[in-house]
Amino acid sequence: MSDYKVPEYTFTDYAKFCLAGVFATGSTHGALTPVDVVKTRIQLEPTVYNKGMVATVKKIVAEEGAGALLTGFGPTVLGYSIQGACKFGGYEIFKKLFIDHLGYETSCNYKNSIYIGSAAMAEFIADIALCPLEATRIRLVSQPTFANGLVGGFSRILKEEGVGSFYSGFTPILFKQIPYNIAKFLVFERASEFYYGFTGPKENLSKVTNTLMTLASGLTAGFAAAVVSQPADTLLSKVNKTKKAPGQSTMGLLVHLAKQLGFFGSFTGLPARLVMVGTLTSLQFGLYGSIKSAIGCAPSVEIAGKGH
Repeated sequence: MSDYKVPEYTFTDYAKFCLAGVFATGSTHGALTPVDVVKTRIQLEPTVYNKGMVATVKKIVAEEGAGALLTGFGPTVLGYSIQGACKFGGYEIFKKLFIDHLGYETSCNYKNSIYIGSAAMAEFIADIALCPLEATRIRLVSQPTFANGLVGGFSRILKEEGVGSFYSGFTPILFKQIPYNIAKFLVFERASEFYYGFTGPKENLSKVTNTLMTLASGLTAGFAAAVVSQPADTLLSKVNKTKKAPGQSTMGLLVHLAKQLGFFGSFTGLPARLVMVGTLTSLQFGLYGSIKSAIGCAPSVEIAGKGH
């Protein structure tokens, strides 16, 4: 790719990246709300829901009705739509900024660092927007009688506990989402390179083949991201359900819960999350590519070279 020309983007191009991210992320997380409900219940009450995913689904439906599997649907769709705009759009923005600053040849030698830095910075911004809605979702799932839906849950937390309560899980959400997003984009980029090494350049392949390659790379990235971020995901579920003791700091609560969980306890619910994250990450990248094509997005910047 020595003759590769780095594309120049306008504000409209970045807006389209963000829009594609909204639909790719919001729709997939919304569709997988039942899996997320099951995963969260297993994390929060492992002694009650201790017989696996299928048994947990049956228990929830039998005791609360099928509608309980869609608990938190509103905050899930809204929160992850906003996050998707920041995550995918931000990744494209920061990757381009790094390349413009370093120059393309230098960037080729340090592409892993660019992938990691771009993903981390984009996710930090996304988490600021996501945290209040994720706190609301977890509260609705863990306490089904807490409120009716997004507006009711958000309003009650705000009224009774204040704005700070929305960000009580901000530290664990950073520990969860930043490693998750780094693994997601880094592994996706490198998996794509690996798989295309067997098939040849994407320009020579059919649209169907390219879509399958994207889905396979996304699935690989999703499995890696799920494992890396699982302990913090479990901690996040716990911290949004547990009230701090008088005078206890958020960090003190986190340390207490981490000790309580232990190493193996922090991976509670991993099978459900592998299914969820592997599936949604694969679908997200597939949808992101399709939506970009449909709305006439400029191509994403590609970085050649060995990278560090």
